[in-house]
Amino acid sequence: MTIHIGAKPGEIAETVLMPGDPLRARWVAETFLQDAALVTEIRGMLGYSGTWKGHPVTVQGSGMGMPSLSIYANELIRDYGARTLIRIGSAGAMQEGVRIRDVVLGMSACTTGSPSRTIFRELNYAPTADFGLLKAAWEAGQAIATARGITVHAGQIHSSDTFYDERADLDEQMRRHGVLCVEMEAAELYTLAARYGCRALAVLTISDHLLTHEALPPDQRETSFCDMVEIALTAAFA
Repeated sequence: MTIHIGAKPGEIAETVLMPGDPLRARWVAETFLQDAALVTEIRGMLGYSGTWKGHPVTVQGSGMGMPSLSIYANELIRDYGARTLIRIGSAGAMQEGVRIRDVVLGMSACTTGSPSRTIFRELNYAPTADFGLLKAAWEAGQAIATARGITVHAGQIHSSDTFYDERADLDEQMRRHGVLCVEMEAAELYTLAARYGCRALAVLTISDHLLTHEALPPDQRETSFCDMVEIALTAAFA
């Protein structure tokens, strides 16, 4: 057991899906895993382990923002032996060509700051996804996209620790440089995975649009989020 994850040795799989919301972790486990069992609930941050098509999988909530994710990712890797970590979550679109319900695969994640920033000092480190996971997720996403009328995008994303951001000038520069969407955790996840020699990827569903102000209706969120979970699980074991 660790300070923030109460699972016993052997209860965490090498492959971990990481939604920010602990209730989404429960939904993913109940919807996609066989024999899912609750393995941690410290501070209400739920984690479940089960199997998907015979493969052991853990779904662990990470909380909101990079500081929170950093705690859980560090413990999952260092204390429980996680080797593949895939963030599954929602994001806000920043480009006109990215639509509500589309899925974005984060090739790289820019950020104004993360818990790891002090390590690099003057270096502007570029957090990037594992190429093998990215390639597998792209291939898995094409079949789902065709069947369900969505588009899968791959490119740079923005990880922000400020949800109510007031930097319109920064948003404009990111749009100008092709940043697809904004979320709150991937940059730190990619950095930690690189540090420990693990694989990481962010698979995101567009739930809101910063330009059009559209938002995914609550009754469509679960159905739409199924797409990214299927892509993430397929990529993990490709």
